[in-house]
Amino acid sequence: MTAVAASGVAGAAMIRGVEVQAKSSIGVDEAIRELTAGNERFVAGKLTSFDLDLKILRERTVEKQEPFAAILSCADSRVPAELVFDQSIGHLFVTRVAGNMITPEIIGSLEYGVAVLGVKVILVLGHAKCGAVSAAMKAQEVPGQISVLYQHIVPAIREIEDVESAVKANARFQASLLRESSTVIAKAIKDDGLRVAAGYYDLGTGKVTVL
Repeated sequence: MTAVAASGVAGAAMIRGVEVQAKSSIGVDEAIRELTAGNERFVAGKLTSFDLDLKILRERTVEKQEPFAAILSCADSRVPAELVFDQSIGHLFVTRVAGNMITPEIIGSLEYGVAVLGVKVILVLGHAKCGAVSAAMKAQEVPGQISVLYQHIVPAIREIEDVESAVKANARFQASLLRESSTVIAKAIKDDGLRVAAGYYDLGTGKVTVL
């Protein structure tokens, strides 16, 4: 069996003689590097985080989770954060909602990630060909509660004509809204150096670009 690759990352534990890395103790800059390196492995098709036996990974996280980053992504089935960033069980605190938008529930979840779990980075991740953003641009009549999604996205994309620019604008807008809407997160930014960033995921290449 091969240990999870995590060069220079503190917090290793031994399970059945296999070293399993915990990444919760790393700093902001290292957290960003870890996300970047993981995405580069994903783009190259060289994932390493699941080389370790999954039973061992489950045992490592039964009693606690130690995520180093939180991801707010779209609910789109083509955007699996753990794969996109090549991170194994317990390393990412992931919230998902169509249009990667900020709601009270999302804010509360991310505050938990910051205040209780100690994540160092929050990445609001938009993606190419986002159906929620595209639908909000068209303002089409839709059934049920779907139109509620539009209300959170439209302020971010006014006067933008192409979908990809709108997706990026929405990710930036939601990241900014998160900073402004949460005293918990604002305090962590000021006191602990928490970073809240926006990103864009290219479905074709698999690459994530920080905006």
